[in-house]
Amino acid sequence: MIKKVGIIGGGTMGSGIAQVAATAGCSVKLYDTKTEALEKAKADLEKIMDRLVEKGKINSEEKQRIQNNIKYVNSLKELKDSDLTIEAIVENLDIKKNVFSTLEKFVSDDCIIASNTSSLSIASIASSLQKPERCIGIHFFNPAPLMKLVEVIPAVQTSEETLKISVKTITDWGKTVAVAKDTPGFIVNRVARPFYGEALRIYEEGIASFAEIDTAMKEIGGFRMGPFELMDFIGNDVNYTVTETVFEAFYYDPRYKPSFTQKRFAEAGYLGRKSGKGYYNYSDDVSPRAVEGDFDSEKAEQIFNRILVMLINEAADALFWNIASAEDIDNAMTKGVNYPKGLLAWADEKGIDWCVKKMDELYDEYHEDRYRCSPLLRRMSQGNIKFY
Repeated sequence: MIKKVGIIGGGTMGSGIAQVAATAGCSVKLYDTKTEALEKAKADLEKIMDRLVEKGKINSEEKQRIQNNIKYVNSLKELKDSDLTIEAIVENLDIKKNVFSTLEKFVSDDCIIASNTSSLSIASIASSLQKPERCIGIHFFNPAPLMKLVEVIPAVQTSEETLKISVKTITDWGKTVAVAKDTPGFIVNRVARPFYGEALRIYEEGIASFAEIDTAMKEIGGFRMGPFELMDFIGNDVNYTVTETVFEAFYYDPRYKPSFTQKRFAEAGYLGRKSGKGYYNYSDDVSPRAVEGDFDSEKAEQIFNRILVMLINEAADALFWNIASAEDIDNAMTKGVNYPKGLLAWADEKGIDWCVKKMDELYDEYHEDRYRCSPLLRRMSQGNIKFY
């Protein structure tokens, strides 16, 4: 049973994971090399706890209990008594491997060593350890205390016991676990690529504006944010880098090809909300506007269908390649990125034949491998099978 948890990295993600573990009753040590990062993490938690008390979500005793469960440390040796350590530092493989190999010298042989990476190879990170079977990916989504989903990613070296304990621990912490194969992007960052990529492609073809595409996805699809709003929220630099990383990791599969539009926006410093300008202008606290003038419902329907079928096709391919179960794929997208429905359930609703027809229409028009239909969808269509 996991009682003592070490968190490496005092940034937003690390401190968020520390809050989750502390709330669940674990004794937590939050480590960072920078004293100011730890001081900020402690101050931020105080503010978060105060807000929860004000809203009546917790009482003052619970606030004190959670805060008392977290100790802030600036030496890696302080994590020596941990049952589980979770690393949440910069997305750099060499840095992570160096931290892991150093950490292993201090912790017990039974300590699970996990990475919160969103895109790097768990097998590669595990290779830095003398006991790689103890290594696993435990990927939280930001903000960690609020987002229900956690992807758990065993490497080829990971033992069954490490996977079993990790899944139970994260479930006990009140999260929904989706177990994913150790492949680029895992579930969410792989399956979600067309939400951004196809939207950018539609814009680059001159079919619709940023606002028209966003409005189509929100009004017809029921998405909370349109793709351009969401890219502005994430940051164009961050989103572009993830796309570029996934593209490279998949041996330059055209399905994941980055967009020149996004690259130029990132290069120009149009990063979105954090820079005051992205696909929309935020300098005057102006939120992205809906389409002004007449709403072309027919065009909006075509935009929505094109992006949706590309998302469904990606989800089906993830299932085809045994990245995760159908249930975990749908849970990942609804609980990890707040999609209105699971994509495979959506495929059943639209009809598998409809999905194949739409993908084939796109391929016939463009003759690009980007629009190849997943073999699983085609097989299911021929056998009149549904996902659920």
